Amino acid sequence: MGSVGMAISKTTLVCAPLMAETVEQIMTDMYKAKVQGADLVEIRLDYIKNFQPRQDLETILKKKPLPVLIVYRPKWEGGQYEGDEHTRLEALHTAKELGADYIDFELKVASNLMEEQKINCHSGSKVIVSCYVNGVTPLEEDLNHLVMSMQSTGADIIKLVINATNITEISRIFHLLSYCQVPLIAYSIGERGLISQILCPKFGGFLVYGSMEGNSVPGLPTLENLRQAYKVKNIDEDTKVFGLISKPVSHSKGPLLHNPTFRRVKYNAIYVPMFVDDLKDFFSVYSSSEFEFAGFSVGFPYKEAVVEFCDEVQPLAKAIGAVNTIIRRSSDGKWVGYNTDCEASITAIEDALKHRGCTNGETSFDSPLAGKQFVLAGAGGAGRALAVGAKSRGARVVIFDIDFERAKTLAHEVSGEARPFEEVFNFHPEKGAILANATPLGMHPNTDRIPVAEVTLQDYQLVFDSVYTPRKTRLLKDAEAAGAIIVSGVEMFLRQAIGQLSLFTGKEAPEEFMWDIILAKF
Repeated sequence: MGSVGMAISKTTLVCAPLMAETVEQIMTDMYKAKVQGADLVEIRLDYIKNFQPRQDLETILKKKPLPVLIVYRPKWEGGQYEGDEHTRLEALHTAKELGADYIDFELKVASNLMEEQKINCHSGSKVIVSCYVNGVTPLEEDLNHLVMSMQSTGADIIKLVINATNITEISRIFHLLSYCQVPLIAYSIGERGLISQILCPKFGGFLVYGSMEGNSVPGLPTLENLRQAYKVKNIDEDTKVFGLISKPVSHSKGPLLHNPTFRRVKYNAIYVPMFVDDLKDFFSVYSSSEFEFAGFSVGFPYKEAVVEFCDEVQPLAKAIGAVNTIIRRSSDGKWVGYNTDCEASITAIEDALKHRGCTNGETSFDSPLAGKQFVLAGAGGAGRALAVGAKSRGARVVIFDIDFERAKTLAHEVSGEARPFEEVFNFHPEKGAILANATPLGMHPNTDRIPVAEVTLQDYQLVFDSVYTPRKTRLLKDAEAAGAIIVSGVEMFLRQAIGQLSLFTGKEAPEEFMWDIILAKF
């Protein structure tokens, strides 16, 4: 089946999938994909309406601005084509004849054609033999057998697609990429599969898929992010991997901040979002040094639960009972947990008060929070950091949480007061109190929700929202209209990221550079 001519690239290529319904749109999209940074495009013939094989393929292939991978996927393999199989295969052979750079044949078809010696054409086209595994992801041994059967067809390149239901299943993809003897395209669809695309270059994958602007696909990074945020062309086998452990994870701006900053301080690392369903499963797989995970950020809802998976916990994080940063210590490989949320959130609030001249000159405390009522919505990981920080500054903490027992536990730890969450809507604070939202209420896409009654906002001197997508939440807009000082979650996000970056790299974080990214991206 192997062909002569075009050499197989040793650098991971970036491919844009095109699924337009007309040849005219495909031509337009090809030029757009090139401008947006694609090395090649995958054209799905089965999406074209009234497809005329020779005529349409001649138009596409004679005027293509970059290499083309032709796919004509039948219904039985998850595609759109429902017609005659002979006609479909003839179209693929026509594409090969007309000079398509890559032709995709399904494993079942390729095995039959190999027996009939119909694929062994000495053209410049490379043959990709593909298999989409529907349903449960096979065990690693079974995937190895599947890959061997694809290799036996004589394919130039093989392609394996799974639909992971747990991010731990992606580890099997990484093993395949590392040890396969034939150029391999392997990934999982869906949000849990995102790291299979981004980390593909580290493990030697043939290509990574990226969606075009305005055509987002779940589980695919955009071409712009592959080029700008992740810079996949710079990823190699020595690249250290850091990631955000969260659920959900699509809202995170961490990759847009951490990755450019790694490059700024000349640190060979990549930061990826990871949709994690089960912490125990995750750490049982990815704690292994073979994957070279060097550390993690920890997001909602895992900041408290992740503590038990740390070998050691730094004193402040232990006092808070929540971890937002984990580092693999290079000397012994142990996971060490830290909390950079606490100082990030409290200093953001303090600085906003000081900027407005709100100080406590009558007390012996330096903090403008001293003696103030600090009303906290949410007693999870972020809430714990805020509560401990506020208590350390001399504030009196009142805690509301949907889990009243959790609120009471935290209140006891900070000598504060706990109340049922439903009371927050009718709660009237002391004049000049501080309100801090540490719940996900107001986060994109549910941006119209706030944790308190709007009428009570006039009683707060300052309102802080840990949510940073959008940058100015409805809570902050309403609070500002009521006359309160407002502090966006972006402030906390940046400050905690500065602390994380230093822990990740062992270098001083370039704060001004990181501020510039925040201003440009948020």
